[in-house]
Amino acid sequence: MDPSAGAVRRRGDGVSRRAIRSRSAVESLDRALLAVVGDCGASRAMLYSFPPAGDALWLEAMTGAPREMCLPWTRVGLSEPIPVADAVRGGELVWVADMEEMARRYPRSSLVLPYAFAMAAAPLTAEGTAVGGLVLLWPASHPPWLSDDERKALDKGCRRLGHLLRQVAVSDGPAPPDEPRLLPHPLCARGAPAGAGELSAFIARLPGAACALDLTGRFTFVTPEAARLLGADAAELVGALPWAALPWMDVPEAEDRYRAALVSEQPTTFTAVRPPDTPLLFELYPDPSGISVRITPGGPRPERPAAPDRPPAHPAATVDEPLKTGPGRAGLLYHLVYLAASLTEAVGVQDVVKQAADQLMPALGASAMALMAPQDGRLRILGHRGYDAGLMALFDDLPLTADTPAVRVLDTCAPQFFADFGELEEAYPGVVHLDDKVSWAFLPLIASGRAVGSLVLAYDRPQRFPPTERAVLTALVGLVGQALERGRLYDTQYTVAHHLQAALLPRYLPAPPGLRIAARYRPAGHGLEVGGDFYDLILLDGTTAAAAIGDVQGHDIEAAALMGQVRTAVHGHATAAALPGDVLATTNRLLVDLDPGRFASCLYAHLDLVAQSVCLASAGHPPAVLRHTDGRTEVLRIPPGLLLGIERCADYPAVEYPLPPGSVLVLYTDGLVEQPGLDPDDAVTALAECVARADPGDLDAMADHLIGRTGDPVDDIALLLIGVGRPGA
Repeated sequence: MDPSAGAVRRRGDGVSRRAIRSRSAVESLDRALLAVVGDCGASRAMLYSFPPAGDALWLEAMTGAPREMCLPWTRVGLSEPIPVADAVRGGELVWVADMEEMARRYPRSSLVLPYAFAMAAAPLTAEGTAVGGLVLLWPASHPPWLSDDERKALDKGCRRLGHLLRQVAVSDGPAPPDEPRLLPHPLCARGAPAGAGELSAFIARLPGAACALDLTGRFTFVTPEAARLLGADAAELVGALPWAALPWMDVPEAEDRYRAALVSEQPTTFTAVRPPDTPLLFELYPDPSGISVRITPGGPRPERPAAPDRPPAHPAATVDEPLKTGPGRAGLLYHLVYLAASLTEAVGVQDVVKQAADQLMPALGASAMALMAPQDGRLRILGHRGYDAGLMALFDDLPLTADTPAVRVLDTCAPQFFADFGELEEAYPGVVHLDDKVSWAFLPLIASGRAVGSLVLAYDRPQRFPPTERAVLTALVGLVGQALERGRLYDTQYTVAHHLQAALLPRYLPAPPGLRIAARYRPAGHGLEVGGDFYDLILLDGTTAAAAIGDVQGHDIEAAALMGQVRTAVHGHATAAALPGDVLATTNRLLVDLDPGRFASCLYAHLDLVAQSVCLASAGHPPAVLRHTDGRTEVLRIPPGLLLGIERCADYPAVEYPLPPGSVLVLYTDGLVEQPGLDPDDAVTALAECVARADPGDLDAMADHLIGRTGDPVDDIALLLIGVGRPGA
């Protein structure tokens, strides 16, 4: 859980979803929720409870929207970047004035709900203890602030709701995720107006087609002409969702436009084709109680009428202007969600550049992209696509004092959009048009509250950058910024880790007389792509040498550091002329004393060229393979001792084998033989067969061949080949 969540005080008397004392208590809570909605003039509301000793908020009740629209937020972790979680965790009101602010501050939520609205999220407390949260939404026409009356009504309602949530809590037990209660909006609960039947008849007699949808999207009224155009019986349509009752309406744009009208309460339109080829224009006119729809066959799209008696606070913020490039809204959202998933898997800066270019450019219809970041007082281009390399060279390494859009968005953390070169020239006099691009978006990449880079999107077709597109761009570059910060951190750690590993592995191996040596190390690609595999060759005197190979648990910097300690210990004990079993036993005691929480395998070999023998001891390591002079191979199986670091008094028996001139000893770590679904003994046998077929005269070629046969290894690989000649040869 987020440590900052400690600001929220909990007691064992919090709220449990199962802890409802009576129906009357629930009804009192619901009435209080509807009262605060009415008093604040809100169009949508969500009431959350906070279970005792929990780390998540549960959606208890809601009004003004279908349950399906709120599915992503039925359970909200207290540490999640969600307005209501921030409000409860911080103990204060969170206000989001418009869709662009939502995109900037809460990009994940904005991707799921990319519509124009204002939002307030408030904590609910009782006696200083957090018991829940309240979310209120207003249409796009709401001013960018709460009025004094709204703030007073909200404060009063929160006190009442907090008190009632405390009252209905009677249990500390675990709470199953029940379905939130869907309450009728206060405007819908007033009942039908007098003369409703006559009104329906009056509308039915008028020419044209019309229907009405409630807040859940279901038909509540359908005129005969509308039923005829829709190709269905009016009685069958009432109570059904359009995209459920009419298969040809099951298109992303239909539901998306309904959601846009519902949330923003601004008119919007879309066109759908009734089979086989009849286009129908749907004009949606929303208010807090539902949506009226006018249906006309085909024809050009009419001008959008203004919302009655509701002049928008932001005239430019029209909700139904589609993006003029790339796929439609549903397709765009898919691309953005996919981008988000892709960016979570990006492990370095170049991965971020690739994923951003692969997903952003086709989704937004951009023809070029450049990603830049500050470094040592300069703005460096980290990667680009669609731009000429020569042109990029002109803009690479600009000083951070330069008056350019890419630098300015870093300073201000505010995006800049230019629909044409004239707008760009007006903002930056003297700018030179060096390519064929006609529109540009310069976007700051924000992470951890600061600008970590700039993203430039360029278009070869004119772009107007309506508010909807600006909000989407702001949201997605927030994701890119976070990925860039992670990528740069990864690259830094990668460099440090590889320098560490290079320092810990032997820079070169000695070449004792009578021995030929080849060694390889290949990381598997996990995490920072470093691990704990190691090898070493130690010259003891003119006719004896020691070889060691091992594998420390893990694939990170800690594993690499521990590998260095194990290798140093083995090297030190070997030079003290200890026997193979004693070398491993002493190293094991050291590792147990260090108590790193990790284990290591190791195979130690003492080679005597005069006696033409090798004495081996193993700490849970895969067996060596010996290639005889005649081409036969033998797996040198010895009784394995425990892994290093488990038991201080572990014993490591040694076994001696002949090592004639012309033979090749193969030491390796398990990454060379591990294959999913393959028995380890069978894998070692297959390795021995491969060694038998290899040319013993070229150990480097043999090493490359053995490493290459693994394809993409599932684990790190260390390999040490020792070819034996005669002493002094």
